[in-house]
Formats: sequence, C-alpha cells, structure tokens
Amino acid sequence: MRRGGHALLAAVWMMAVGAAYARAAPTSADMALGSPKAPVTVIEYASVGCSHCADWAREVYPALKAKYIARGKVRFVLHEMLTGEPTLAAAGFLTARCAGPKRYFQVVDAIFARQDDIVKEHGLGILLGIANDAGLSATRFTACLNDAAALTAMDDRTQADAAAHGVTGTPTFFVNGQKLEGHVSLADLDAAIVGARR
Repeated sequence: MRRGGHALLAAVWMMAVGAAYARAAPTSADMALGSPKAPVTVIEYASVGCSHCADWAREVYPALKAKYIARGKVRFVLHEMLTGEPTLAAAGFLTARCAGPKRYFQVVDAIFARQDDIVKEHGLGILLGIANDAGLSATRFTACLNDAAALTAMDDRTQADAAAHGVTGTPTFFVNGQKLEGHVSLADLDAAIVGARR
C-alpha cells in the first residue's frame, strides 16, 4: 500500500478510541455459532483487544468448538466488550461486523491469532489483511472504522450489557446461566456443561 494509504488508515485507527467512548442507541445482536437447538448455551463476554481472551481463544476455544459446538451440543454466543486495548477492540469488532455474520468469527479468530503482532506493530496493516481475507476492500475497511454511529452504538450496547449481567472483566462465561470467571479451562467448561444438562 502507498504511504498515503497508511497515513489515512492510521488516522482512522486513532479515531476509534475517542469515538468508541461516546453514547448512542444499541444496535446489532450478539453473534453465535452452533445449533440454535443445542441443549446448552455458552456465552462468552470477550474483547479482541484483551490478551487473556486471546489466550483462551487459542488454547481452549478450538477444543470446545470441536467437542461441543461442531457436534450440535452447545450454542456459543459472543458478547462483545471493549476491554484490553480499546482501539483494537473497537476496530476489530467493527471489522468483524462489516465482514458479515458468515465471516464474523473468521475475523475474530484471526485477530486473536495475530493479537500480539497487531499490538506490537500498531498493526492496522495486519488488520487490513485480515479484512481483505474476509472479503473487505481497503475502502470498505476504512469506511467501517470511520463509522462513528457504529462505534458509539457498540460502546453503549457493551457497557449496558456488562452492567446488566454483572460482568466486570473479560473473559467471563455463562453456561446456561452459570457464571464462570477467571482462567476457565476446558475441564471447567466440561463440568459446567454436564451440570447444565442434568
């Protein structure tokens, strides 16, 4: 990309923090994977800007997905939060939303996989690459990050959601309503899922 393109995207990146803390009406439902008929719902409150969330996504989530979500035993729902690196959180989730429901988790998973690099390099270029892989052009990507209404709506929605459910940190999980906080292993989720099915 030409230097001018990097400068434009960098400016958009810097806008994300300030705009994300404004107020607006809530929009968009939370994203989900797995069968709506699954007997257990696992809700995760997470941020693509949260290092602990990225660790969980890399170390535990693949096993949860293979063991339960892919087999129709669990419905997984992601509630977005703007914790950790708020700029990355806002920009990452806006990118995932713009990619659409079918590519949403592709973007989220890719951001978690490259989170360290994105943070170290202030990696708007990395995020743009992730967006391109999900079918977004550079122009569309820039427009998504520059959508002030979406940013303010996201902040309002996530703060209200966290307050309503007593979520004070990420990641936080609910397994059919049972709250799990801190380092949640696959064994912890196994036990909660078994208990929820009784």
